[in-house]
Amino acid sequence: MENYSKLKKLIKKELSYTDYMNLTEELINNTDASKLSKEDLEIFNYTKLNYQRSKRIEKTFVPSNEIIELMTSFNSPQIWLVITENWCGDSAQNLPYIAKLAEINNNINLKIVLRDTNPEIMDKYLTNGTKSIPIMVVFDEKGFELFKWGPRPEKLKEELINLKSKGIIKPELYEKLHLWYGRNRGNELINELTELLSKLSYSEISQ
Repeated sequence: MENYSKLKKLIKKELSYTDYMNLTEELINNTDASKLSKEDLEIFNYTKLNYQRSKRIEKTFVPSNEIIELMTSFNSPQIWLVITENWCGDSAQNLPYIAKLAEINNNINLKIVLRDTNPEIMDKYLTNGTKSIPIMVVFDEKGFELFKWGPRPEKLKEELINLKSKGIIKPELYEKLHLWYGRNRGNELINELTELLSKLSYSEISQ
């Protein structure tokens, strides 16, 4: 497990969630799509669509009283480090919820690092050897790693394995992935983070 103080020396730049979204918006507004290659245009279109998805979640997600109670139970500082990219569909569907939870408690400092400009960080958090994102890593006030989550909820991982076994490939696979997210409305993500964070809360109370 990594220590944040060592990781920080490797990070090129950390962004707040607001900075990250502003950066994405600026990219969208300042890009001339007509001058992009076919591959870059595809990535650009994903970025625009994912930005809209994230903004929609920001507007509609209201944390439950239970999750608010849990989030406010932390009296010690935490760092939530999220490795991502703005073209990533899984990130667009998960990061806004994570950001909303972090806002509840001033002891939580959400820091976002971009995968492609921080390869040394990404290489420490591979998923089965792949650079899958988003990856969320939580550290305590001394920089010790508490847990890692990502790149998507477990039930969705199982669903994708099932779909791939049936021979379903891109782009239909992506379509079904986002359909799952739309129907789930962040519930599985919140459930998984609640379970992980509840253990930390119990640990604080027990000390």
